[in-house]
Amino acid sequence: MSKEEEFTRIIKENEGVIFKITTVYTDQSEDQQDLYQEIVYQLWKAYDSFRGDAKVSTWMYRVALNTAITRLKKEKRKGNRVGIDQIVLKQTENYNTEFEEKLKILYAHIKMLSDIEKGLILLLLEGKKYEEIALITGLTPTNVGTRISRIKQKLKTQIVKNG
Repeated sequence: MSKEEEFTRIIKENEGVIFKITTVYTDQSEDQQDLYQEIVYQLWKAYDSFRGDAKVSTWMYRVALNTAITRLKKEKRKGNRVGIDQIVLKQTENYNTEFEEKLKILYAHIKMLSDIEKGLILLLLEGKKYEEIALITGLTPTNVGTRISRIKQKLKTQIVKNG
């Protein structure tokens, strides 16, 4: 299998990672598509340096989060922020309106968190353990646990207050 074919396979198997990060770190679908492309580009640039020391998904999260945060910092310097589009959820056979509404509310509140808080809660929602989140973010597992506890409390307070 060629390098390009292997890379394409890895991206297809893990595109949910990229999609979730682009959903949390962008407000409009055009921005989401641009960020998706930028993340794939950065993954391609870093692909030769991936040694397999960590899981592919861990490596992808690290590159994707760094790309999203770097892009946000550049956009903030430009100063042109636009309102939030509605979150578009893929239709499924088991369509659940109540669940979709709760998910929209959760994602809206996640978007209000700081850049690092967004990344931490996204990784937690992905089912990552504190140790893996620590590897991805460069924080200690204890610091990850403390921050996630605070983020959960912050989200709970915001959702109850606005809900």
